[in-house]
This record gives sequence, C-alpha cells and structure tokens, in this order.
Amino acid sequence: MTDNRLLRDVFGKRYGEVLLVHIEESGPMATVYCSFPLNDCPQELWDKLDAQAIAAENGAVAARLNGPRHWLMSSIEKVSAGAPVRKTFGGIEMLRQATVQMATVNPAPYSVNKVNRHTVFTFDAGREIYELIDPEGQRWVMQTWSQIFDPALDLADLAGLAGRLDLPVGWRYQPRVPTSPLRVDTTTCSAHVIQDELANSYSLQTG
Repeated sequence: MTDNRLLRDVFGKRYGEVLLVHIEESGPMATVYCSFPLNDCPQELWDKLDAQAIAAENGAVAARLNGPRHWLMSSIEKVSAGAPVRKTFGGIEMLRQATVQMATVNPAPYSVNKVNRHTVFTFDAGREIYELIDPEGQRWVMQTWSQIFDPALDLADLAGLAGRLDLPVGWRYQPRVPTSPLRVDTTTCSAHVIQDELANSYSLQTG
C-alpha cells in the first residue's frame, strides 16, 4: 500500500539528517533519517551528536551527520509504502526518508550519489533557483543549502556563490528565475545528487 503526502511551504525550512552506512555488494549504502518535518534539528542537540557512537549503536560501518540544512524547493510530494519508521538520535526525532547508493563512504565534491527517495520536488515560478551546468549541458538544481562547513552561509549568499566554488573543468554555476514551476520527479527512478565543496546539494533535472 502506498501513500502520497504533500508538504507545502517547505522553502527555507531547517533540518538535519543522520546517514547510517553499511557495505553491500554494490558498495556503500546509507539509510537516511531526517528531522523534517518533525522538528528543525535544534542546534544544541545537534552539536552533541557523536557519529562514531551512533554508528556503533546501530551496527553501521559509519554514521554521517548531514546538517544543518535548509530546503530550497517550495513543496515536496512523497510516495511512501507502509508506516513511517522513526528513530531518535541524541533527543532529535527523525523519520527514515531514503536510501543512498554512495560513490564512496566519504564522497568527494561533485561525485554522483544515487538516492532512492520517491519524491517530487517543486520549485515555484518567480523564485530564484541556483544551478550547476555540467559539460554535457545537464542542469543540477540546488535542493538544499548547507551550514556544515560555513555556519554563516545564508540564502542571500547563494546568488554570488560562483566566486567561492572550485568547479570541475567545464562546469558553471548560475542563478536564474524560472518562468514556470520546475519539477524534479524521482518517484519512479533514482535521484542523482551531488554536493559542492560547501556541502550544498543539487539534484539532476530530468525530463
């Protein structure tokens, strides 16, 4: 049995994730637990999380603390099967939201990770978005900005981010304002996701 859930007014909302990594035949696989929409990942609790202890407690080869982050889409539609799975890490309640086929246990910037998340991300027309364009002309839209490496990074900084990124040869970064809604639909396929060196995340636009 599947269930479709639509979350509106997501833009700017803060969250954090814990990724529990296991090694499978296909390579490193992470199960992603996310604090959104249960809470905004309180900083005082987040600062106390111990990745090594979390990995040991959950029988994982590693745990990655992925946050705090802020959403950049306007809405999220999620297709889920069965009841939601909850876990609490250091007092922060989270929901299991996805699995990730990782390039490595510690992926380098701009390496592709395949995310099984069954979602539609919608970016409204008229609101600025931030894209990476690769040498093949494919567009990767920023889905979240990160405060992992730069705790002061804010929404207002994103338009000028090109000057801070050490992009691979042939890549470019640009802000633009879409004239129609942009939908990234990965309900029936894996999402292809990359991060820049500031850990901002981008989804490949398909279709």
